[in-house]
Amino acid sequence: MAAFRGRWLLWPGRRWFSQTESAVLPQAPDSLYPPIVASATAKSKAAKRRRLEHFHQRVHAAASIEEKLRLYGQLQRPKYVVYPQTFALNADRWYRSFTKTVLVPGLPPGAAPEAAKAPEGAAGVAPEAAKAPEPGAAAPGASKTPEPAAEAAPLLDMGELRSLACDALLQESFYQKKKRPFLYRDQDHTPGPFLTQLVSTLAAFLCGRNPLLAASSLDLKPEVNYYWHHGEEVVVHGHRKGRVDPVRFQIDDNPHLQIRVPKQLPEIVPLESDLGEVPVIDHKPSKLPLFKRQYENKVFIG
Repeated sequence: MAAFRGRWLLWPGRRWFSQTESAVLPQAPDSLYPPIVASATAKSKAAKRRRLEHFHQRVHAAASIEEKLRLYGQLQRPKYVVYPQTFALNADRWYRSFTKTVLVPGLPPGAAPEAAKAPEGAAGVAPEAAKAPEPGAAAPGASKTPEPAAEAAPLLDMGELRSLACDALLQESFYQKKKRPFLYRDQDHTPGPFLTQLVSTLAAFLCGRNPLLAASSLDLKPEVNYYWHHGEEVVVHGHRKGRVDPVRFQIDDNPHLQIRVPKQLPEIVPLESDLGEVPVIDHKPSKLPLFKRQYENKVFIG
């Protein structure tokens, strides 16, 4: 019986000593072959997904905003190119419909210098105002006459502006009589210098009325490019027939002069302000004088 009892106690399920498994799991050996991925040049959906992921990684790894925009501009898609076809303001209604813009006449709202000093003055006066007034003391504003909050802005002298424009025009006419402009360069020799001198002179004269012009800079022949999506369309021809794509637009403009403000103008305006209506055109862009081109997307504000 003793021998039988000894064999019973030594069974694997009735052992008295404990056996703990190793907490460290064995690591799988590194594969000697690269991972199996879709080809970057194939036409499958997996290959397209891999190319898109690689492009997103390059954009996220870019160090600066300029580099991100350059990489983003390498995607070539057919898009409608909007050309500035006329010098008239608000002449092309379909352009205003696509860009959702309207001309606002007048100068931009000036930055009030008193608005920045108001919080500091209010913070310094708050402890004084918190004290209770003495019973016999009169109110501080009772003996003083109310003063105007701000002086009325002087009227704009249109005669002075007219004289500045005449001076610029006379100076340009003097140079035009001295030398004949080269063939096909009449616009660079005649309106260009005149507009440069006129805009710089008027901006310097109006700085006293609008502090925002004093802090702005004048760009000469900047490069302005916009790229945006507006609406959707169904692909009619090709291997992507039937798919829904966004309607892409591109503006490549090279204005002669551009006034760059230091801070972006407000996008939200009061409801009672009348800035004009943006026309709504339901026709397709292909029915209007717009043509599709395929090249790199450009996003540059000058």
